[in-house]
Amino acid sequence: MAFTGPLEDRIAIRELMNTHAHGVMTRDAATWSTIWADDASWGLPEYPDLGDFIGKAAIVAGWVESMKVYGLDSMAKPMVYFMEPGAIEVDGDRATAVAWTHELYEDPANGDLVRGHGRYDDRLEKRDGRWLFTRRDYRILHEQRG
Repeated sequence: MAFTGPLEDRIAIRELMNTHAHGVMTRDAATWSTIWADDASWGLPEYPDLGDFIGKAAIVAGWVESMKVYGLDSMAKPMVYFMEPGAIEVDGDRATAVAWTHELYEDPANGDLVRGHGRYDDRLEKRDGRWLFTRRDYRILHEQRG
């Protein structure tokens, strides 16, 4: 089954996904940073020049830098970004999840409008009563340009 474990935990994990999306759309690093464990890692295999970001500080710094070039209206407006869970499986204080993304932004290299869809494969832990991402791996599934 795609959704297993206590409903309260699954809702809390879904809210982490929503917080991620809200942080992107508001370009709010303080909000966006709250989803990560201090020892988390963020993998972006579609961007091999970036490699993995290891540790919350490196993850947030990398995200802040990337958000300078992703947006709309010549980067004057944030990208449009939504995230939906496809699966959340809770086992005690650990969980795995899949999240689907929908994005609209201008390609920073050429200004083309990009409509994209992606997938996050997630690992989470409940620490001090709060769910946090410990590992997120993102892959692009589809992009429409023009």
